[in-house]
Amino acid sequence: MIRSTLGASIGAALVIATPATAQRGDDVPKLLPMPQSITRGTGTLTVAAGNGVAAETPLAGPAARLLVDHVRTARGIALAPAEAATARIRFVADPSIKGDEAYRLTVTRDGVRVAAAAAPGFVHGAMTLVQLLSPDARFGQAVRVPAVTIEDSPRFAWRGLMLDTARHFLPLPEVEKIVDQMAAVKLNTLHLHLSDDQGWRFEVKRYPKLTEVGAWRTPPSTGGAGSTQRYGGFYTQDELRGLVRYAAERGITIVPEIDLPGHAQALVAAYPEFGVLGDRPETGNGWGIFPYLLNPGPKGVAFVKQVLDELIDVFPGTYVHLGGDEAVKDQWERSPAVQAQIKALNLKDENALQSWLIDELGTYLSSKGRRLIGWDEILEGGLPPSASVMSWRGEKGAVDAANQNHDVVLSPAPTMYINYLQSHRADEPPGPIQVQTLADTYAYDPMPKGLDPAKAGHVLGAQMNLWSEYLVTPYQYQHSIFPRLAALAENSWIERPRDFAGFLTRLQPQVARWKRGGVEVADSSVAVDFRLAGTRGDALRGKKVSVTLAQEAPQGTIRYTLDGSAPTPRSRRYTAPLSLPFGQTVRAAPFDAAGTALAAPRAFDTGRESLLTRVSGEMAACPGETRGLRVPLTTDATANTPTYDVNIFNLCSVYPAAPLDVVGGFTVEVARLARNHGLAHDFDKVRRHFNVTPHGELLVMLGCPAMKDGKPVPDAPRPVIAASFPLPDPANSPQRQRFTGTLPAMDGDRDLCFQFTSPLTEPLYAVERVSLTDRR
Repeated sequence: MIRSTLGASIGAALVIATPATAQRGDDVPKLLPMPQSITRGTGTLTVAAGNGVAAETPLAGPAARLLVDHVRTARGIALAPAEAATARIRFVADPSIKGDEAYRLTVTRDGVRVAAAAAPGFVHGAMTLVQLLSPDARFGQAVRVPAVTIEDSPRFAWRGLMLDTARHFLPLPEVEKIVDQMAAVKLNTLHLHLSDDQGWRFEVKRYPKLTEVGAWRTPPSTGGAGSTQRYGGFYTQDELRGLVRYAAERGITIVPEIDLPGHAQALVAAYPEFGVLGDRPETGNGWGIFPYLLNPGPKGVAFVKQVLDELIDVFPGTYVHLGGDEAVKDQWERSPAVQAQIKALNLKDENALQSWLIDELGTYLSSKGRRLIGWDEILEGGLPPSASVMSWRGEKGAVDAANQNHDVVLSPAPTMYINYLQSHRADEPPGPIQVQTLADTYAYDPMPKGLDPAKAGHVLGAQMNLWSEYLVTPYQYQHSIFPRLAALAENSWIERPRDFAGFLTRLQPQVARWKRGGVEVADSSVAVDFRLAGTRGDALRGKKVSVTLAQEAPQGTIRYTLDGSAPTPRSRRYTAPLSLPFGQTVRAAPFDAAGTALAAPRAFDTGRESLLTRVSGEMAACPGETRGLRVPLTTDATANTPTYDVNIFNLCSVYPAAPLDVVGGFTVEVARLARNHGLAHDFDKVRRHFNVTPHGELLVMLGCPAMKDGKPVPDAPRPVIAASFPLPDPANSPQRQRFTGTLPAMDGDRDLCFQFTSPLTEPLYAVERVSLTDRR
């Protein structure tokens, strides 16, 4: 059972016992997650290429092979299978170790012994040993391992990552690559989101149209002739069985999700008879909440049970996730048949009908030896007795469900949503702009506040979710996952006081291992940022530009150059703000004590033209609003740039503090983007502008209209219109365009407001770049 190690390990604290002669912090291995107990011994053991590895029980065979593979990748030395009598590293069964995931790792001068009672424990012990064998950058060299005894078991039994393969399909080798690196930090649950409005990814042999039709979509319009290029893909059952085996060998259970009754447009596109109103939509190509629901009648329920029969034949784990989120009930409300069903079942309303449906399916899964889990909306209308809850709308759902004796997984947005941007940097790939930094994720404790301590045993654990509306490529998936996944790995494995600086120190060698494993790891938290003293106008009015170099999470030593070269460990050390002439480019990167770069170099140009230019990510929202999304040029774009920060409810952006005494004109580059956002009951929050030309205008204003609660403030002074450009017909104009105009001379800095007034029936517009023209 997935909860087998939960009870005894909650509340376990870190214990580091060291001999009196070895009490320096440097003597504690840099392990992640930190084990429950580390006891230092005397001496060291050298492990080199050719040393033997023996699995003395069949349960340890996969772990021994993983050890060899990971050490080859992480350290560059080849260990070899050997007999127990000659092996330097031995995996041995020890039934006295309690818990399937628990292990004991002992290093002495004579060798290494990894002991466990079950296969997952051997895997975790092997991964700890991989870290001990790759503590630094001396790739290909033998390693001296300190004598140590580690006794370890997890705080929580569910330590998970959700991959949304429905919005954008992730090829199986890329999923396996992520599974490998999950195992490296002892995560044990992969939640696969296999169906949504935009794609059905699980092959169902009884219903082949689910993948023949529902797995494919065409892109939304950005104007011009519509594309007929299909996007999509799916996994065959045999491929997924292979993935299940691959994950199981790494101690990871896969939880499949078929989302219902909402997010069902792909399903209904394939089989409209299982929809509600009889129409046949296209497979969805937009993001958000759409109205299509499963028909809850006898045929719809029978269909789902048949799908579940094939699903559980592929996925042997205990839990099956059935979604339940964001199912707006309008189609059920407008269906006479569904209304009759609600009356016949003597139910209160549509929420109660969803509860009935979830209970019906949960009972069916129970009859097959499985358990249903769903998003916290399944609490609405009453929680079925058979259900467990994954709480994403904060922690309240988890607390309410646990207090009712239901098991819960903590996965609250925004902290556990790693599709959100992880820094305010303009070079971050697309995603929601509610930034969740590495520090934010590390600070989260999966045990919810306000929970009755007697109910704590119902907390299975925690999970990070990666929704893929704006993530297309493996690079973008990985950039979002790593390194924030390490924060979850740490906090779901061990309960200990938060020490972010110490965590960063232990994270650094794991980042190196991930990179050697071929994955992209974001350096956003430690990359160098450049901050001006005052506004850009202040800098342009002076004779020098004062630049401060900083990091979101300070680590290492910042080194910089001014001659155009890339910084090295021998470059000048940054100690104080730089006073630079115009036209100077500073390049900077942080380095650790060994001279290893902790982030890619970043550059800042103090040229006047550069100081007068802002890209979309450097613009701001209009007053009282937020730009909630960073989106690519097209929905399935594979390039990381360009990106556009947009407020889909009002197409308005601000160039803050434009120095109107310094500049005399502007060039604004704009792009036309798909208007493909499902807003459900928020549709009326989109601000309509009266377009006075057929396709609307781009207005450039000195200052922005005063707003309150999303509406203009009556009788407030109107901003001055600096320029107005009629927008061309989207059907026959380029997707990216440029407009140029002049600005009046005024004293000081003023915000420039860029407002689009295009009709809501046409695509969105966004500013890509604004370049102001120097009067000099």
